[in-house]
Amino acid sequence: MSTIHSNEKGVLYYAVCASPPAQQAQDFVRLAKEGGWDVCILATPRATKFMNIPVLEQLSGHPVRSEYKTIGTADIWPKVTAMVIAPMTLNTTTKWAQGNADNLLLSQLCKGLGLGLPIVAAPCITDPYSRHSAFGRSLTLLRECGVHILYDPDNYPAPKVVPWEQILERLNQAAE
Repeated sequence: MSTIHSNEKGVLYYAVCASPPAQQAQDFVRLAKEGGWDVCILATPRATKFMNIPVLEQLSGHPVRSEYKTIGTADIWPKVTAMVIAPMTLNTTTKWAQGNADNLLLSQLCKGLGLGLPIVAAPCITDPYSRHSAFGRSLTLLRECGVHILYDPDNYPAPKVVPWEQILERLNQAAE
């Protein structure tokens, strides 16, 4: 695995959920790396089916993780300084807002909130799901916790997500 570490900005944990934009996760990784971030990629177990794992590992220089490490083993990633989750599904949005950490990605997002890290989230949720009352309440709670939510379903309806460039721009602002 080729390792290209450029972490003038810090270490970004980039979380990906199972939604069509996950197929373009490498586009965000390239942008973030070019922008000076050292990127480590988290995925929900189902998201790995959407992603090109070998390409992502080569681009990031780190293994893509969707499972917890073995107890007692050293962590294989550097210490996180910021987080992005895009695309973010209804399931992850509502579970995260409730503090449910039943997979590695949710566990790390909950930990990121507890550490007060800059976090940017870009939901990708179809209209019927977005009307579920738990979704709106969850977005409100996450915003109150300091999460920068980029959700613009009028201009970027699912299966689209807010453009990667906008996500990176908000991350850079949040991390200043």
